[in-house]
Amino acid sequence: MLWLLVMTLSCLGHSVPVTLGRELVGIVGGCDVSARSYLWQVSLRFYNRTAGLWIHFCGGSLIHPQWVLTAAHCVNKSKKASTIRVQVGQLRLYDHDELTKVSKIVQHPDYDQILLSSHVQVVSLPPASLTVPERKMCWVSGWGKPLPAAPLPPPYHLQEVEVPIVGNQVCNQHYQKVENSTKPIKDDMLCAGSKGQDSCKGDSGGALVCLWKCSWVQVGVVSWGHKCALPDFPGVYTRVTSYMSWIRQYVPLSPGP
Repeated sequence: MLWLLVMTLSCLGHSVPVTLGRELVGIVGGCDVSARSYLWQVSLRFYNRTAGLWIHFCGGSLIHPQWVLTAAHCVNKSKKASTIRVQVGQLRLYDHDELTKVSKIVQHPDYDQILLSSHVQVVSLPPASLTVPERKMCWVSGWGKPLPAAPLPPPYHLQEVEVPIVGNQVCNQHYQKVENSTKPIKDDMLCAGSKGQDSCKGDSGGALVCLWKCSWVQVGVVSWGHKCALPDFPGVYTRVTSYMSWIRQYVPLSPGP
């Protein structure tokens, strides 16, 4: 079962709550993102003492100046708030980092805003009634593995790939072969991807976006999958529409740029 959390982040005196929502699953078969294509992209970091660097471990999306959406397993009970940082507005990882410090985890946060700019913008959320049709082409981005066995090489440029939506019934039939369940693909999940084109490890928490009424809306959160980019095993995402009523309890409508 997929689930969501709420965190409060702070940096330079500001507090920024983060909304969070299964197993880790980078972009396979993708290309470098052109400048300023995914202004909502977020990188979650942990500190590696050996490297002396805050290392990327999951993605996320800015859905409001005060809120980031990511996968629940990215920030689970084994991770303390003080061990996590957030980076926004970056096309290449580690390029002029300006990290936001995580202060605590709360359910009813009191916070300030992330400053929007030409480098940082929010992504639109869908209405709860939106149905994403099968075979619709959507996009997923991230700094995860471009090949199942190879990490993203320097300069760690943000990747994007176009993926087709796969119906839950078809997706479920395939995943029954590898999952110990008669219905591994739940109603609050969404499948997208094809052979050679998929999200992969390191992309978890990132956004699956589709063009709807001339705007990009986030329909999924990178969640899990069977390996990466295999035929008949598309990536599995949290279906954002299933959580809109819960999200709106905490996240107001975005004020826009």
